[in-house]
Amino acid sequence: MNERQTVILPGATLGVLGGGQLGRMFVHAAQAMGYFTAVLDEDAASPAGLVSHHHIRTGYEDPQGLATLARACAAVTTEFENVPAAALDTLARSLPVSPAGSAVAIAQDRAREKAHFVQCGVPVAPHAVIETAAQLAAVPADLLPGILKTARMGYDGKGQVRVATPAELAGAWEQLGRVPCVLEKMLPLAHECSVIVARGRDGTVVHLPVQRNLHRDGILAVTEVYEGNLPPAQTSQALVAAKSVADGLNYVGVLCVEFFVLQDGTLVVNEIAPRPHNSGHYSQNACDVSQFELQVRCMTGLPLVQPRLHSPAIMLNLLGDLWFTGDQPVAPTPPAWDAVLALPGCHLHLYGKVEAKRGRKMGHLNITGATPEAVRATALQAAALLGIAPF
Repeated sequence: MNERQTVILPGATLGVLGGGQLGRMFVHAAQAMGYFTAVLDEDAASPAGLVSHHHIRTGYEDPQGLATLARACAAVTTEFENVPAAALDTLARSLPVSPAGSAVAIAQDRAREKAHFVQCGVPVAPHAVIETAAQLAAVPADLLPGILKTARMGYDGKGQVRVATPAELAGAWEQLGRVPCVLEKMLPLAHECSVIVARGRDGTVVHLPVQRNLHRDGILAVTEVYEGNLPPAQTSQALVAAKSVADGLNYVGVLCVEFFVLQDGTLVVNEIAPRPHNSGHYSQNACDVSQFELQVRCMTGLPLVQPRLHSPAIMLNLLGDLWFTGDQPVAPTPPAWDAVLALPGCHLHLYGKVEAKRGRKMGHLNITGATPEAVRATALQAAALLGIAPF
């Protein structure tokens, strides 16, 4: 495709590979801007498919499904980092696709991802790639204790094992099926943060504010965004690193770069997500341009304007556990949304999933207000009503 792509104006049809909640919120944003939408996902009850103008119910690699999507759309994006890169490459032969399959392929492989970070000159945790028994035996002792992560198909804490000794490392590699892995040295963490950037085909880059994140059991639980949520030096370092990673990929689209903040105040890049991200959901209610509108702008060639944070915000992730009380197997019961929505500045976003399950992402709650202190007080009230542990 011609890199100097003409602008795709509202009235055209935009496609997305993947029918999950990120696809649903992309579809809502595209429709609000006047676009028609098409979703490719084999699940008849997929959250995005249920609200889209067109739902192509095939797998990501189905040739007929991809051909149907290509015929229907003026441009295509993805909402799921494990969509086969080859499917994106196939679509790119006939229409603009962002992000490119080459960028997604790097994000899908931790070893290639780490190598890209090093090439871009951004700091990463000490690590070793383990693909063979010889590489396992050669792991330096100073990388332990560490976390062994599968190189591919890991997300939300899946495919990760903490190891403290060479014996534990060997056992963990066996447990993971001797698949290619990356061992990362455990570092003294203070907290985590992330940056969401949007990069256009002309190289223009804009970004959301740096997000301070709290994870529980490997899943994002809380994001806090307000001026001064991180020291200025950390904010600056994160923004420079994120832009370097996006430029190095010649990336087009929305990209989340996740960081560990160490106890000495330094940052190391953890991983990237080639799509909108949980930690950017607050932008729907706290910014004048959301991450999903940025996704639409990137893929259509519309101008990228720097988003403005107009309100301090906290995002609470809503897992299916909130529909259950206690440990006994009971039918799911919706939380008391009326009590939560009686609180000022609470914005509820549910994903239209037909069944609540423990650990399943069911929605998120954005809390906005005049000051960080007011937002935090309201967020803690909402968390108490929902049964979410305080933070």
